[in-house]
Amino acid sequence: MQVHRTPTDWALFALLSFLWASAFAFTKLAVEGIPTGLIVFGRLATGTLLLAIVMLVRGDKFPPLSNRTAWTTMLAMGTIGTAAPFYLLTTAQQDIDSALAALLISATPLYVAALAHFRFADEQMSWNKGFGILVGFLGVAILLGPDALAGFGNSTLIAQLLALAGGLCYAINTIIARGGPAIAPTVLPTGFLGIAALASLPMALASDYSEFAPGAVEIGAVIGLGALPTAAAGWLLMYVVARTSATFVALTGYAIPIFAAAIGYFLLGEAISWRMALALAMILAGVWLSQRRGGVRPVKPVA
Repeated sequence: MQVHRTPTDWALFALLSFLWASAFAFTKLAVEGIPTGLIVFGRLATGTLLLAIVMLVRGDKFPPLSNRTAWTTMLAMGTIGTAAPFYLLTTAQQDIDSALAALLISATPLYVAALAHFRFADEQMSWNKGFGILVGFLGVAILLGPDALAGFGNSTLIAQLLALAGGLCYAINTIIARGGPAIAPTVLPTGFLGIAALASLPMALASDYSEFAPGAVEIGAVIGLGALPTAAAGWLLMYVVARTSATFVALTGYAIPIFAAAIGYFLLGEAISWRMALALAMILAGVWLSQRRGGVRPVKPVA
């Protein structure tokens, strides 16, 4: 069944996609003079502080500690779904461009489709979904290139695998969020970002500061990371989900690589190769096929 979306819905969709896509460019600038662990902590701490201010203004409060379900959800989203992928992606971007990192992350909705099949009764795998996942992963294979296995030990491939692992963490985060309890839209992101900041603190303390030489650009990039793709996007995510649906918001995973590639090309001067363009087309096709419904029998899970 088709759901009518207003121009405002699509404008919010584009804004949310842009905010998340900007993280790749900010990260690429920050890693030039700041250790990975410190970037992650700075981003999360800045985002938490800004959202905490919003909470105070709105008069929102955290759930009581006795609400184990709520705190377990925020703990899982803060560690597995936020701190871990932030660290993996920031580390990966020491060796790969922001556009490539975004393309690798664009496979996240494909992971979600596979994981949701085993977790939720109303998200069973269909032939469309299965074929879409196959096409999407073929796109990722093209992105990595035919010599990927031969060069398994090189830093670029390792960076690509770290980015893929970050995408898997985001997918797990989506499954956790969908199955979690209802929490106020400002409280949930403030809670799991705060937990993620605490979880990332040991990484910041253990970082190598021998070449620590931040300039105004690098410091500004970390602040930008915390303000836009973390705090602003976290709040906007909750608003758009309440206004539309989680499925609609999930489509941003398909638009983010396009925005990230455009930002990288126009602001950072990054090149866009034919292989990246072909991989993007295949990933988007796979995602579209995996979301297409109607007239297709579901694949029965093996008992």
